[in-house]
Amino acid sequence: MNKYSFYILSPFLALAIIGCGEKSKMEIDEYEVKPISMSEVVTATGTMESVTQVNVGTQVTGIIEHLYADYNDHVTKGQLLAELEKTLLDSELKSADANMASAEASYEFAKSNYERDQKLHDEQLISDYEFQTSKRDYDVARLSYEKSKADRVRAAKNLNYAEIYSPIDGIIISREVEVGQTVVSSMNVADLYVIADLENMQVVGNVDEADIGQVKVGQRVTFTVDAYPDDVFTGTVTQVRLNPTTTSNVVTYEVIVKAPNPDLKLIPGMTANLTIYTLELDDVLAVPLKALKFEPLPMEEEESDLPKPVPLSNPAKHTVWIVSDGKLVETAVETGVANNIYQQILSGLKPGEKVALQYIESTPAHKSKQEQNPFMPKPPGANRNKDKEKEKK
Repeated sequence: MNKYSFYILSPFLALAIIGCGEKSKMEIDEYEVKPISMSEVVTATGTMESVTQVNVGTQVTGIIEHLYADYNDHVTKGQLLAELEKTLLDSELKSADANMASAEASYEFAKSNYERDQKLHDEQLISDYEFQTSKRDYDVARLSYEKSKADRVRAAKNLNYAEIYSPIDGIIISREVEVGQTVVSSMNVADLYVIADLENMQVVGNVDEADIGQVKVGQRVTFTVDAYPDDVFTGTVTQVRLNPTTTSNVVTYEVIVKAPNPDLKLIPGMTANLTIYTLELDDVLAVPLKALKFEPLPMEEEESDLPKPVPLSNPAKHTVWIVSDGKLVETAVETGVANNIYQQILSGLKPGEKVALQYIESTPAHKSKQEQNPFMPKPPGANRNKDKEKEKK
């Protein structure tokens, strides 16, 4: 019985002896320096708006007689959009013309009397009282004439307001009135249309307070909208607004993104999913962040086959360790910007050089074989699984 047991256990003893006699090998994970592209993004959501949107209204009271534009119509600056009924406005203009003509006649008469009385007064042929009376009549007539001219200008302007023209090039996105409807102008202008320039849109994005410090004017932006999930639109950050908005204890800041819209796919109110590129660099030398944190093992713990560290004689703010000719050479570097993965290197490294990232421990090949040793006990059901595979074949 003992002899039988000895032969069964001997393979395990042999593997154990071999395993104890061999050690794991320590190696250095290296990174070859080469030009790469670096980027970093901030994500946010926002709402589409037109850069220019005008509420078109009327400054006079009247009845809508004609409407010449409707929803979604493309209009140009100066195009006639609507007309009010003009009967009362025409009457007011005619009345103003009559009042101005009457005031002009009175003014001319008072002026001639004043000029005649002035000469007589200079020759002392009339009293001071008569001259002052003549001058007063002249001044009153002159002011009355000036007022009548202003009333005439106002009446003519009101008549012009009966015709409503488009102030910009754009698209009618809203019509607020119908033919026959009375619009009343009080302190506020009565709105008839809303016109938007849809070729020039903008996104009002809400950026989290943790990311707003990275967002700057001029940065490139890409975004998508649910209406066109396969299309990627582009834009540029034009404004970072400093007024915070707090919703459910979450603080966000508005970022304005200009978005050209030549195809008119984007319309006001759409929700946009923004990707703001806060960092974009091409063909720059960079190393993984862990390269700047690498430290060689202490001398007493070093493996004899590992590269020997050669530290700098003078300390530097930022250093990396270059693997070269069986040595670890500490090298001072000047750093630039960084993202979550890489650190830009401005000077100190050349393409093709290899920097140390970390120590890694390699596993001896026999250990992986030991895990599959035929003498090792197999998990329950293993034989049944093999039998099923044979039956399938």
